[in-house]
Amino acid sequence: MTHTTFQLVVTAGALVGLGVALLIWRVVPAQPDLRDALDRLSPSHTRRSHDATVDTPSVDATQRLGMWGIKTLPAGLWVRTPTRELAILRTPLSRFYGQKILYALLGLVIPPLLTMLFNTFDAGLPVYIPVFASIALAAVMFFLPDYNARDDARKARAEFARALGAYIDLVALERHNGAGPRQAMETAATIGDSWVFTRLVEELARTRWSGLTPWEALRVLADELGLPELDDLADIMRLSGEEGAQVYASLRARSAAMRTAMLSTEKARANEVAERMTIPMSLLGVIFLAILVTPALLRVIGGAT
Repeated sequence: MTHTTFQLVVTAGALVGLGVALLIWRVVPAQPDLRDALDRLSPSHTRRSHDATVDTPSVDATQRLGMWGIKTLPAGLWVRTPTRELAILRTPLSRFYGQKILYALLGLVIPPLLTMLFNTFDAGLPVYIPVFASIALAAVMFFLPDYNARDDARKARAEFARALGAYIDLVALERHNGAGPRQAMETAATIGDSWVFTRLVEELARTRWSGLTPWEALRVLADELGLPELDDLADIMRLSGEEGAQVYASLRARSAAMRTAMLSTEKARANEVAERMTIPMSLLGVIFLAILVTPALLRVIGGAT
């Protein structure tokens, strides 16, 4: 009984202290992060925000939670935001932050619920175990959306590179047929129906009123999404548009080099999978030999005794 009373007193004191800390933190004026503020004022931030909300016309509860976090929580709490990964996935920043907050709240709730479940079976877990477990699990789950975004972005970049190889071939064919640089890029982008071609169509259409040339727009997009292959295409088309160079051979060579690189990557990945498959096969062989040897070994041991 005394032990339970002590746990209740400690828990109540921790909750009171947390409430006082939250009140003080709310009253103290926030110190804005200078880099984050300048990034919000930059012209490219408006374009990124527009791109991130193209596929999300309605705001759900996760985004509202993220908007609350952006306005309320300090900018340094988010540590490092995977901006390029979110840009290629077209995930709004508010949704990403909302997921981080939601995952952290789940991490805080799960250990106390499990403790209550165990205590119903008279486990008698002390109060500090769910406290430390909640903090640790919340910290781990807080960074789980970062891992998910980087993994999804890696797959999206690979898909973008595959589609970009076909796009470069189409641009080369349009240039070979006598189309101008802008016309060749816009016509080639309208042929495909995947999200990669849709993204290229939007970027090229934006250049008609933004004042940028198509190759400059592709260069900005390549830097924003972390796609060096798109940057190479922008360099080739800049030579064609500004200097009138014949780029058909360069485009075909670039697309062939991309396909060769992707094929080498796929072969290396297949070799890794094949090497991993040898491990269970080796273990299966060891188990089979053990099954064959064990009866004879047991008979030898039994005869010796």
